[in-house]
Amino acid sequence: MTLQPKCEDVETAEGVALTVTGVAQVKVMTDNELLGYACEQFLGKTVADIKSVILQTLEGHLRSILGTLTVEQIYQDRDQFAKLVREVAAPDVGRMGIEILSFTIKDVYDKVDYLSSLGKSQTAAVQRDADIGVAEAERDAGIREAECKKEMMDVKFQADTRMANSKRELEMQKAAFNQEVNTKKAESQLAYELQAAKEQQKIRLEEIEIEVVQRKKLITIEEKEILRTDKELIATVRRPAEAEAYKMQQLAEAQKIKKVLTAQAEAEKIKRIGEAEAGSIEAVGKAEAEKMRLKAEAYQQYGEAAKTALVLEALPKIAEKVAAPLGRTNEIVILSGDGGRVTGEVNRLLAELPVSVNALTGVDLSKIPLLQKMINPQA
Repeated sequence: MTLQPKCEDVETAEGVALTVTGVAQVKVMTDNELLGYACEQFLGKTVADIKSVILQTLEGHLRSILGTLTVEQIYQDRDQFAKLVREVAAPDVGRMGIEILSFTIKDVYDKVDYLSSLGKSQTAAVQRDADIGVAEAERDAGIREAECKKEMMDVKFQADTRMANSKRELEMQKAAFNQEVNTKKAESQLAYELQAAKEQQKIRLEEIEIEVVQRKKLITIEEKEILRTDKELIATVRRPAEAEAYKMQQLAEAQKIKKVLTAQAEAEKIKRIGEAEAGSIEAVGKAEAEKMRLKAEAYQQYGEAAKTALVLEALPKIAEKVAAPLGRTNEIVILSGDGGRVTGEVNRLLAELPVSVNALTGVDLSKIPLLQKMINPQA
């Protein structure tokens, strides 16, 4: 609950009437015993009635405390005044089961301008003291300023000296530090590069080992692939090729045997045919010989006239055989610039005929008178 106690025209210890307003925050205590006190005091009452009872209690204690304090104590130290009210009123409201959470002074004023006059006098005194303080302060400030300037110059000189020394030492230390840092950096860089080279070497060795392992695996895989391919070739090429070769060999052997048997049969056939032909020829030869013997005997019995008759009978057949190639000739052209040479060539051929017949048969046609006239009509 929030309460606003107010005391109007309450006289202080100096008899000055003041009006004071405050703000209080209170609540019912939850402790069993204190809660019983609250129930005993306020059971059946409304919240407004409860606020009224507590407000009157606070205002009563506020009035009593205002009568013991001066205006200056009330006005200048409100927190102490509010604290005092809380301490005095807390036991009474506590017996009613109520706890004061906070109490503050909101406003303090009067109707006779006492507070404003007090403020003016205090303001004047404060202004006076302030002027005096300012003058003294300016004086002391001038003195102190001079002393401070001197001290400042001394301190500045000492500070510059120390600064220069410090700067020199700093530069020397920086140089030393830089040298040490550079040395450490160089050592660290060398160590890093050395370690990096070692690590790189290890990595390279591991890569080489991995490559070796991979190559071994590839070689193993290739060997297995070669074996597989070999087996596949054996299964798909070599075995069929061997089977085909065996088949071809068997076929060749069979063909060879067939040819041998065929050749033997053909040879036997030729032999038998040859023997038959030989027998036939022998028989024919014997018959021809016998025929020729008989012809010879007949020729011996015949005279020259008979022989000439036989030759003449054979001449048409001879002429037919000789002229057979010319029967397949469509035209014969004899090239000669002289028209009389054609007749001469024909006469030459007829003149050579008896010689050819004599060479073939042994009969001299030139001795037969009739043929002499046929061959040489001018004779």
